This record gives sequence, C-alpha cells and structure tokens, in this order.
Amino acid sequence: MTGTTGFRILLADDHAVVLKGLRALLGSQLGWQVCGEAKNGREAIEKVGQLKPDVVIMDLNMPELNGLEATRHIRKELPQTEVLILTLHESEQMMRQALDAGARGYVLKSDAGGELLAAVEAVRRHRLFLSSRASQMLGEASTLPARGDVATREPLSPRERQILQLLAEGRSTKEVATALDITVKTAETHRSNIMRKLDLHCITDVVRYAIRNQIVQP
Repeated sequence: MTGTTGFRILLADDHAVVLKGLRALLGSQLGWQVCGEAKNGREAIEKVGQLKPDVVIMDLNMPELNGLEATRHIRKELPQTEVLILTLHESEQMMRQALDAGARGYVLKSDAGGELLAAVEAVRRHRLFLSSRASQMLGEASTLPARGDVATREPLSPRERQILQLLAEGRSTKEVATALDITVKTAETHRSNIMRKLDLHCITDVVRYAIRNQIVQP
C-alpha cells in the first residue's frame, strides 16, 4: 500500500507495548509518519493542537480523559483531523457513541493485524471504516440499544463529563481543580451539577455510573 507523502499520524494509547507495535507497523508504510504519541486523552488533545496530524489512532480506555471525550473535543476544535478508534470494546453501543462523537473508523484490536492499514487508508481519505467484527456487530443489532442512564437523564456538558471521569478515577475536588486549571469553587459547582443531573448521592455512585457507562474501567 502506498501512502501520500507527508501523511501524519498521532497515536493515543496508554499501553507502551501497543504504541511500540503501532509505530513499527505504520512507520513501515511509504510516506506515512508517526508524528507523536499520547498516553491519555488530555495529552492527545494537546498534541493534536500542536502537531496537527491527519489522523489520530485513539484507544477508548485511557486515564485523565477517555478516548470518547478526546474524540469529541478533537473533532470539534480540529475537524480536519480524522479519528480512528482502535479498541478492545466489542460493544455496538460503544461503537455508536464513538461514531456519534465524530470518529471516522472503529477497529477492534483483535482485527487490527489484518485490517488496521486498510482502516487508516480509508480514514485518511475521509471514508468510514468498520473492522470485520465491528461491521458484524452493527449488522446483528436490529435497533439502537438502550442508552440507560445517558439517555434518560439530563445530559452532561463536555466539561462535566471530564470532571465525572476524574472523580471516578479517585481525584478529590481540589485535585480536579488543579488538573483542569479552574477554581475549587467552580469544580465543586460542577460536581454538584453532575450529582443532581444523574441523581447520584455519593462518590461510590459516581464510580458505579462511570463503570456502567464505560467511562472508566473497573
């Protein structure tokens, strides 16, 4: 397969072994350049802003900010950069959410060996790509699955979803404020709004909600 000269890819995954393998595979393609790596969603957003890659290959489960939220931000702020999700999640609901967030492709890591290069080629040409198992999941679903809490309750803003993940990862309100460069009072207000919107009553409820909705891993 021949790529276009100067085609730039950013990798976002919190597993060093995965990053090493991806860099070796993609770097072997003529004209393709891995221009950077990120180990969490926040770093991915920062590096996309700095490096302006053509495509981001994004894992969904990452610390600080998950791949779903990072994709939403990147596609909103830099729509010329395409996002290809590379994940272990064999979930039709998660795939729908990723595509709704603006991802152009969805590849299961179990399919990556035979399909990742074709996926990157399609996505860089702004075409949708679903790996074999992802396409099968979509075909097996006769209707959009119930979205549970996400659908039935007042939706969170992007900032609230970011804070929800940090709280679920065990950050205190003060630590959230420091991480996001906001005041503690603002962080507390966001936390209160999150609890009200989702009808949660304690941090344990927050963690359970985040795990149930695949915002964080157990």
